[in-house]
Amino acid sequence: MRRFIRANFSLGTVATVPEISLYTAGPRSGLWRLAERDDAFGAPYWAHLWGGGLALARYVIDNPALVSGRRVLDLGAGSGIVGIAAAKAGASAVVAADIDPYAITAIELNAETNAVTIATRLGDLSTGPLLDFDIVLVGDLFYDEALAAKITALLDRCLASGMLTLIGDPCRAYLPRSRLRLLAEYPGPDFSTLTLNEGRTNSVFLFDRDAPDQ
Repeated sequence: MRRFIRANFSLGTVATVPEISLYTAGPRSGLWRLAERDDAFGAPYWAHLWGGGLALARYVIDNPALVSGRRVLDLGAGSGIVGIAAAKAGASAVVAADIDPYAITAIELNAETNAVTIATRLGDLSTGPLLDFDIVLVGDLFYDEALAAKITALLDRCLASGMLTLIGDPCRAYLPRSRLRLLAEYPGPDFSTLTLNEGRTNSVFLFDRDAPDQ
């Protein structure tokens, strides 16, 4: 898998976060070959850029005191861009979690490319014992109603345990808007393009117990 990504994906700096380089899929990346090879191959979200992750990575790098010396969880990490940003900003430890084994491989390769250390964890963290972190960073996990409800319940548990939680999202339909405080907005892009989309913004929110609708 690492050889496949290196051979078929484009490696380049991210337009809105030039401090980070990522392997990303293009039209000729041959992802269909992976799908043919593996019956368990799912949607390759990890192979593309998502707006919330871009905004969250930008926010973390611009505000390093947020994560410096702290333990950070990048939840639903995909390519690992948010965890990489946290590591670059001085986090004492970063764990990037995803349910897709292909994502785990991509995260490890992208972390190596950016010369940062990130631990990876494969699995659904919304069930089972709550892991111990100082900060939870969540990018782009509110595109599906059932998933959004599950993630919100997990973030409630994190909040009750004293963990600071930030969400990056381009304001998709299932965001828990009444629980969010807007921290920052950045110009696009979103999903699988490196070019800026005029007029589009991606936002960073603080997840709280009771916040005004944004």
